Amino acid sequence: MNTQEELTKIVGAENVSDETESLIKYSEDISLIPMIRPKCIVKPRDVEEVQGVVKWANKTLTPIVPISSGAPHFRGGTTPSAEGAAIIDLRRMKKIIRIDRKNRVAMVEPGVTFSELIPKLKEAGLAPLMPLVPRMSKSVLTCALEREPILFPMRHWENMDPLCCTEIIFGSGDLFRTGSSAVGTLEEQWAAGGAQISGQGPAQVDFARLIQGAQGTMGVVTWASIQCKLLPKVKSSFFIFTDDFESLINLTYKLLWKKLGEECFILNNHNLACILSSGREDTISLRETLPAWVLIFSLEGGGLLPEEKVQYQENEALNIIESFGLKASKNLSTVKAEEVSDVICGPSDEPYWKLRFKGAYKDVFFLTTLDKTPDFITEMNRLADSYSYPVSDIGVYLQPTVQGTNCHCEFNISYDPRNQQESENVQTFVSVGSKSMAEIGGFFSRPYGNWKDFAYGSATEMIVSYKKVKNIFDPNHIMNPGKLCD
Repeated sequence: MNTQEELTKIVGAENVSDETESLIKYSEDISLIPMIRPKCIVKPRDVEEVQGVVKWANKTLTPIVPISSGAPHFRGGTTPSAEGAAIIDLRRMKKIIRIDRKNRVAMVEPGVTFSELIPKLKEAGLAPLMPLVPRMSKSVLTCALEREPILFPMRHWENMDPLCCTEIIFGSGDLFRTGSSAVGTLEEQWAAGGAQISGQGPAQVDFARLIQGAQGTMGVVTWASIQCKLLPKVKSSFFIFTDDFESLINLTYKLLWKKLGEECFILNNHNLACILSSGREDTISLRETLPAWVLIFSLEGGGLLPEEKVQYQENEALNIIESFGLKASKNLSTVKAEEVSDVICGPSDEPYWKLRFKGAYKDVFFLTTLDKTPDFITEMNRLADSYSYPVSDIGVYLQPTVQGTNCHCEFNISYDPRNQQESENVQTFVSVGSKSMAEIGGFFSRPYGNWKDFAYGSATEMIVSYKKVKNIFDPNHIMNPGKLCD
C-alpha cells in the first residue's frame, strides 16, 4: 500500500494532497530559507486522526511538519528541513472547546484564530491576552506555544503564560495531557469544577515546557487551554512620547513597579506608523509627524466601581509621568489613543502590518532587560549604516515581560521581495545583526533558522539534554527534523 492510500484510510481522500502546486506552496515562506518540497500534505480533523498520522509516520519513518497558522509564514519553522516530509496542516481543527469565565480560560484547537476567538470570548465577558496585532491567519494556540509576547506585562507572571494545559501527540505516537488536565476525562474534570488552568504536572514535571518553543520537534498539540482576562467596563489609553528614549525606560520601570497599567509597550515611530497606515506612502507620511518613541499605556476597570478604579490609577500614573518630565496625551498628531487601543485589541487587517511598507520583512528578536535595549538599538543602527539600510526604515518594538523583569526586544527589517539585490542585502544584514545581538547579550530563546547556530553554539550540556529528551518522546526523530539543535 502506498503513502497516499495509507493516509487516505486515516483522514479521507479529500484531505491528502501531493499536487505540485500545493507542495510548492507549503515548501516556501518569506524567511529566505532554502526551499525543500514536502512529499504530501495531510489535513486531520481531530485527535484520533492526528494520532493515526503520527503512528503512520513512525511506521514509514516519514518526517512530519505540523502547521496551525495560515500563510504567509515568515520564520522557516513550518517549512521542511528534511527531504520526503509530510505536512500536517491542523487548520481543520477549529473547535473552541470550552470558555470558562469564572476561571478566565479558553480551550481551543490549533486552527482557531484570534478573529474567531475574540467574538466568542466577548459573549462570555472575556478578552484574550493579545500579542502585538497578529496577522489574521495566526493560530491562537501557536502564539502561546511559540511564546509570542503579550501586551500585558502585569498579567505575565512567568514565561509560559498565557499557556496552561495541553493535549499532545508525542513523536512516539502516544497521547498525553499536561498539568491539571492529566487525571480523568475532561468531562469528569468539568463536572468536578476543574478548569485546566494549572500547567505544571502531572506530578512535579512540567511537561508543557518540553513542547513550548520546540517548533514542532517533540509532538503535535491538539488543544490547549489559554489564559484570558475580563473584558473591561472602562478603559483609558494614552501615549507618552519623547525623542529621549532613556527617559521612557525609567518611566516604564516605575509604572510597572507600582503595578499600574494593562497594555504597556514601546514602539518607534516607524512601527506605529506601519500599524496605523495602509501602505508605504501612508506610513512615510504619518511617520514624519510622530515623535521618535512612543509608550502606549492603558488602564482598565471592571467589577465594582470600574470608573473609580481607572480614575485613581490614572491620577497616580499621571503624577509619575510628570515626575519624569514627560506628558501623557490622548492624541498624537492625527492619531487618537482610543483608535490605537481598538487596533491592538484584534488581529491586523490585510495586508499584515509588517508587510505594508515594502511587501516582505525579516525580524530580529530576543530577550534582554529594558535598561540594556539602548545598546542593542545603537548597535543595530550602526550595522544598518554599514549595510546602507536606512535607519528610519527599521521598526522597533519593546515589550516588557514577566512583570517587567525581562524585555522582548524586536527589530523589523522591511525589504522588497522583487528586488534581488535588496533581498540579499537584508538577508546578510539580518544574519550579521542577529549574531551581533547575541554577542552583546541578547538571549535568543526562540532560535529559528540559523539562529540555532549561535543559540546552541556553546551550550553543549543543553544539546546533550535535548537529544536525550528527544529520544524519549520522539524515538524515530520524525518530528520536524533539522530544527533547533536536532
